[in-house]
Amino acid sequence: MTKRASLFGLLLTALASAGCSSGAPPAEGAVSRGPAAVNTARLIAADAEPGEWMSHGRTYGEQRFSPLDQINTATVGKLGLSWFADLDSRRGQEATPIVVDDVLYVSTAWSKVKAYDAATGKLLWAYDPEVPGEWAVNACCDVVNRGVAVWEGKVFVGSFDGRLIALDAATGRELWDVNTIDRTKPYTITGAPRVVKGKVIIGNGGAEFGVRGYVSAYDADTGQLAWRFYTVPGNPADGFENPILKTAATTWSGQWWKLGGGGTVWDSMAYDPELDLLFVGVGNGSPWNQLIRSEGKGDNLFLASIVALDPDDGSYVWHYQTSPGESWDHTATQHIIVADVRLNGQARRVVMQAPKNGFFYVLDAKTGALISAEKFTDISWATHVDMKTGRPVETPEARFYKTGKPFASLQNPNGAHTWHPMSFSPQTGLVYIPIHKQNYAFAHEAAFTPSPLTTNLGIRRAAAATDPAAGAAALQATLASVGGPLIAWDPVRQREVWRAEREGAANGGVLSTAGGLVFQGTGMGEFAALDARSGMRLWSTETQTGVIAPPISYRVGNLQYVAIMVGTGGSWAMSGSQTNAKGNSLPNRSRLLVYALGGAAQLPAAPPRPTRTLEPPPATAAAATVARGEAEYRTYCGRCHGPDTANYGILPDLRYSVALRSKERWAAVVLDGAMKADGMASFAPVLDANKAEAVRAFVIAQANAARQRDAGR
Repeated sequence: MTKRASLFGLLLTALASAGCSSGAPPAEGAVSRGPAAVNTARLIAADAEPGEWMSHGRTYGEQRFSPLDQINTATVGKLGLSWFADLDSRRGQEATPIVVDDVLYVSTAWSKVKAYDAATGKLLWAYDPEVPGEWAVNACCDVVNRGVAVWEGKVFVGSFDGRLIALDAATGRELWDVNTIDRTKPYTITGAPRVVKGKVIIGNGGAEFGVRGYVSAYDADTGQLAWRFYTVPGNPADGFENPILKTAATTWSGQWWKLGGGGTVWDSMAYDPELDLLFVGVGNGSPWNQLIRSEGKGDNLFLASIVALDPDDGSYVWHYQTSPGESWDHTATQHIIVADVRLNGQARRVVMQAPKNGFFYVLDAKTGALISAEKFTDISWATHVDMKTGRPVETPEARFYKTGKPFASLQNPNGAHTWHPMSFSPQTGLVYIPIHKQNYAFAHEAAFTPSPLTTNLGIRRAAAATDPAAGAAALQATLASVGGPLIAWDPVRQREVWRAEREGAANGGVLSTAGGLVFQGTGMGEFAALDARSGMRLWSTETQTGVIAPPISYRVGNLQYVAIMVGTGGSWAMSGSQTNAKGNSLPNRSRLLVYALGGAAQLPAAPPRPTRTLEPPPATAAAATVARGEAEYRTYCGRCHGPDTANYGILPDLRYSVALRSKERWAAVVLDGAMKADGMASFAPVLDANKAEAVRAFVIAQANAARQRDAGR
């Protein structure tokens, strides 16, 4: 029996088990299922059960479109909060809830998992994988988790510290826990697993720190490793895991394997049961700077690529590389959508992606052949994609390590569109994309030396102007560049149809529905429904916190619900710069919010923001000590606590820290790990007592300077 015939048989079985083909609830007397009774058959026939949200993108093709239409353009004005749940975390919430047979499963920051009654919000069980707090030092972008997967009575979650865990869907009891990484390396897992044909697929992150990427498949019943596909070749002297990696190695140069090469599969995947292909998105290089990573040579496969694999054994089928020889954190890990569209009057099975590099790609799903590629926003690194070669035509200034001059990019490392999911509506034929705008200057780091406990990028942000007036003007120009519009994109004509402006760049993912609506939350704490055809705002409500996660919709009985995780965090809020905080400055109040027509629940009033007063110790250290402290701070501390000690995000602003008042107290935190349970690891492996004290001197100097500025206003 062919794979396609086998899958078609499963589809017929699913339609029968669902008890319908039109989306109606199962008839009375239908056989009841156990918790999370999801299998290939049900997932292939997901449209026969429109009230469920059984996988990350609702369907295997990850379109994030709900066929439910009780909430529509005419009724959305009656939408209200039905129930909510407070979460035991004050870190970013990025998860997509899963709903199966009236139970909602969701992960939170620190990879915790909770199950709720989907109609009432009653907590059914909770699970904590007890991620070691000090593992947070490996976080490029917060200790987030994007969701769970369910399969045949189990719930699967990838833990931040690199484990894949199976839980009993009825009780939350741990069934198995397998390590997926080399624990001596700074790997993390933030992405949601997928389950395909009884195998749990999981990737990892860590390319900013120096790792080699791969994607793995584990048996859903036992947790045994089924296969692993490495996305970049390792040391040729060790041999290659498969023939395609030997071919890929010809596109690299130098000793790339010493810092891993990167290419982590940290977010997007999709599966096409019709073609029986698994699509994975591959991330950036390690280091980012290709001159350091690969002597500035070669395409460096499979960085920044969509790769199609056989889900049975993980073997390579095809790839398309979006940014050959990438040097700007141009990941292709962004949302992958599989869909049928009409091109030139004919139906085509396509893969669509809007990755960080700013081009919207439409590829043939079977072969990976490029069908079209157009810019969906203004970019400065390339002018267009050559349709004969499939390669971007770069601007001369983009390769900053060749020109010796900083490259003025129209996107910061979060790119034109990062992990925040987009949505495709078969009803309108449009893709709804949350995009990001923020100027950034990439420069070559000539004195690059790899170091543990920090990112290893090989680039530096171009130095700020030393003249105060010029520096202020540059800051204002960057602030003016920041934005994050939601756009409706026609993938056939490759053009924008409408846009809804947002104040900042950090906004939530997207849901489209058969009710003619598009839902999105914003960094400004608004959850809104827009008309899918025009972009007109039809309804909105306050969330009291920033939103970066995507919504879903489901049905219990005869009532349609819309659910969303809220709680600011992630890359923008963690690094906490002033530009990142634009449109994204609300405090974190982590919750799960669920809405329905006629919902009458109320959130408690948001507490007033606490007022703080800068009261640092006197700045008595010598200028040379402060300068040494600044260098260490920028290497190890700035990525979490703000580039200049001022943090506008979710992590502490060290200028206000009581630990500044005591050398011993400071050392207890920085060197002894007194706060490791909260995510602050010991930096004793890279800082001695003198260096730690120099960092304290620098922060004290910055705090006193800020207090003087405040006093002069």
